[in-house]
Amino acid sequence: MTLNCWILDDEPFALNLLEMYVNKTPFLNLTGKFNNAVSAMEQYEKGKVDIIFLDIQMPDVNGLEFAHMIENSYTRIVFTTAFSKYALDGYKVNAIDYLLKPFSYADFLVAAKKALTWFELITHKKDLPEKEENSSNGIFVKSDYKLIQIQYNDILYIEGLKDYVKIYTLNNPNPILTLMNLKTLEEDLPKDRFIRVHRSFIVQKNKIDSIKRNRISIGKNEIPIGETYRHNLIQGIEKS
Repeated sequence: MTLNCWILDDEPFALNLLEMYVNKTPFLNLTGKFNNAVSAMEQYEKGKVDIIFLDIQMPDVNGLEFAHMIENSYTRIVFTTAFSKYALDGYKVNAIDYLLKPFSYADFLVAAKKALTWFELITHKKDLPEKEENSSNGIFVKSDYKLIQIQYNDILYIEGLKDYVKIYTLNNPNPILTLMNLKTLEEDLPKDRFIRVHRSFIVQKNKIDSIKRNRISIGKNEIPIGETYRHNLIQGIEKS
């Protein structure tokens, strides 16, 4: 799989370094090189770009402002900046990673591979036959560069971490980590079996041992209950 990418940075040295890194990466195809976000925005509507390596500190329109302009699009972003204070803001938009300058090619490659994994997962999901995609037995997720099937009955609960989710299962002390957001995964889960109980947690109803105040117990694990989800949880349990 090849990703079309852009690089944006107002510093010539940084822009040339990014270009060199992109050209060294077999699965990246450089289709745009810009020294300001205004020029990039003018070109953005003309063609599809998969990933943008985007500086934050730029004149006129900074990287965060540019990211907000395209945050509902298909494009994913890797921020590149010398200021770590922007990291949290970066994750509030559709950023897949954050590179703190000066960064090595190894760091760059890790971020690029995160983007590749994300697009491969999305593409795989679109290509699945309808019967397989909507299987009543389980779901396929990508983890450690391979696709694995998880049976619904084995899932205890799921925790969302920005663009990643952790899937906790029976007889496995370590969760399965996959590049996917919680909302996307929630849409694929059967509504009669799974319920959102917190902005960061989904549980399987028949795995719940007890509910006490603002906590759900599943084995030795405790999952918080969000105040806005409490009513739906109680209704969901009563209907089970």
